[in-house]
Amino acid sequence: MLGRLYEGQNCSIARTLEVIGERWTALIIRDALLGHRRFDDFQASLGIARNVLSDRLARLVAAGILDRVRYQDRPARWEYPITERGRELAVPLLALMQWGDRHLTGPAGPPRLVRHATCGAEVMQRHVCTYCGPVPGAEIAIEPGPGLELAR
Repeated sequence: MLGRLYEGQNCSIARTLEVIGERWTALIIRDALLGHRRFDDFQASLGIARNVLSDRLARLVAAGILDRVRYQDRPARWEYPITERGRELAVPLLALMQWGDRHLTGPAGPPRLVRHATCGAEVMQRHVCTYCGPVPGAEIAIEPGPGLELAR
């Protein structure tokens, strides 16, 4: 992982990867978006070591992506519902999933489909120009923003 200090790294991607870029963390968020809430459910789904899962859940709670809510007193047991902030991560995770579906899927096809709950049609990630409409990835330009100068 990148260091916690961003000396020379004035980059939103670097900051985001510090929160969600570790492999297990992204998969925990995926499972939370799929409805998992309890430690044992995450552990069974992922096959992750309990100490690693405990650490990653604590980090996600600290980052405001998951909440920690007690659901049982004796013994104390907690569940980890996804927050609104965490739900926003569906957009980049679905973009990664759909990239993988296009480039890495086996002969049987993608393991999951993304559908609009209301009508059942396929949902696709797109970049949209406020003037022209959908924009192909090759036509996207990334340029300096106002926060870039502040770091220099």
